[in-house]
Amino acid sequence: MYTNEMLESAKKVAAARKANAELEPRRMTADEKEKLLATFHPDYKKSEFAELKIGPNKGEKVPLELADLLQGNSRIDPAKIDLSRVDYEADVLVIGGGGAGASAAVEAHEAGAKVMIVTKLRIGDANTMMAEGGIQAADKPNDSPAIHYLDAFGGGHFAAKPELLRKLVCEAPEAIQWLNNLGVEFDKDADGTMITTHGGGTSRKRMHAAKDYSGAEIMRTLRDEVLNRGIPVIDFTAAIELILDDKGRAAGAVLKNMETDEILIARAKTVIIATGGAGRLHYQGFPTSNHYGATADGLVLAYRAGAKLLYADTLQYHPTGAAFPEQIFGALVTEKVRSLGAKLINVDGEAFMHPLETRDVSAASIIRECSERGKGVKTAGGQGVWLDTPMIELKNGEGTIEKRIPAMLRMFMKYGIDIRKEPILVYPTLHYQNGGIDISDNCMSGVENLFVAGEAVGGIHGRNRLMGNSLLDIIVFGRNAGKNAAATAKTVTPGVPSLDHVNRFAKERAQAGITTDTVSPRLLPSYTHGNPRFEAK
Repeated sequence: MYTNEMLESAKKVAAARKANAELEPRRMTADEKEKLLATFHPDYKKSEFAELKIGPNKGEKVPLELADLLQGNSRIDPAKIDLSRVDYEADVLVIGGGGAGASAAVEAHEAGAKVMIVTKLRIGDANTMMAEGGIQAADKPNDSPAIHYLDAFGGGHFAAKPELLRKLVCEAPEAIQWLNNLGVEFDKDADGTMITTHGGGTSRKRMHAAKDYSGAEIMRTLRDEVLNRGIPVIDFTAAIELILDDKGRAAGAVLKNMETDEILIARAKTVIIATGGAGRLHYQGFPTSNHYGATADGLVLAYRAGAKLLYADTLQYHPTGAAFPEQIFGALVTEKVRSLGAKLINVDGEAFMHPLETRDVSAASIIRECSERGKGVKTAGGQGVWLDTPMIELKNGEGTIEKRIPAMLRMFMKYGIDIRKEPILVYPTLHYQNGGIDISDNCMSGVENLFVAGEAVGGIHGRNRLMGNSLLDIIVFGRNAGKNAAATAKTVTPGVPSLDHVNRFAKERAQAGITTDTVSPRLLPSYTHGNPRFEAK
């Protein structure tokens, strides 16, 4: 499968493998990291951001694609929506069918609430399903939530909301136990002790995994729990506008059947947004590891209703997306590959960075290697660097790859690449939405009775996220959102339903002189032939 030029470079990688395996590249200093990020990380590319002219975050900068959606036209004309009719009714309406939404629904149901899930695809069609490497929790004798906090706080550039990060790390061990009791098949030693490994930026081995399909195993278990409890799931149905009551509280959503275009009304006492990320907006033309529906819907709905966003200018570009072959361009190559011992190697066979730097530093290092230093390997879609996977078995023994990362082995084997014997080519891929809706520690946004969980939240991780903390946050904050939304619903007497906020937002757009044909939320990505935003970088 590799071109002759790639094979020549791969020979240099093989020749230097033993020496590189024994080499321990030094970690960068704080000053070096800051300079590197400012020069090469996509978040620092000023031309790719626009200042918001309206809404709660007016005056702040967000990616061009997101700004267009946040300030776009509503999909509905409020005058044509009959809010007196009710197609669905619940105490707790969960928007989104991934790990956060499922966790929230399970806990809301456990608390006795009448709960339902609406999701524009199917339950489980989510980034949760595609997460590979593992889930962090400080539950070993040499670890503690305090150490976990320090790792995550530093890794996020000390920008995380302390109360959210504290909740994340302190409730992590219980989250693992909850999942284990539900039936998640975590990797364990013969005596039942959970196997844990390092991730980038971690000072302890606290990554719990189910081979290299941890997210799929967690989502399988959560989906089964939702369905076994008989919680209604309305699939292929997107939320296209929130409904508020006459007191400004979340009171349901206007829905669109994705198959028939029928408009439906869901009334609720509380609403939980769990719509996930934004990778399918392809910021700056980057490929993405995200599922098909990741188009920032929740951010658009909440913003139009008056909820403030936090750190919406920060995205995570996973350092190791597949750069070859083209059929899997941008697909996630789990960080677990590096935690097992593989190193990043340039075209000349040189290990150019410590394998477990944080994700933003790693991504920026790869971009620098391919651009400024000219040490990338050319591919049909652009370029990449080698991830020397055979080094794993050189360090850990034959059979390690098939045992610990079987899905990765199968993915590349489909294209004739045996990662036990050949290195693979990688380049950063758009992976995670660091920013999102601002919430308090009870998961409520700035709009009363509107709760948020999962990747749609901003502030949990700060301006960068460590591996394994996203699967953790969907469980911790999904569970909390479900419990708190259910408890709040018991005290709510819904007011008169209203879409006045949609009219107010449209008026604000007009006053700001915003003219655009963009309709939001996007719902699904558009892959127009020849669109430069989606061409390989």
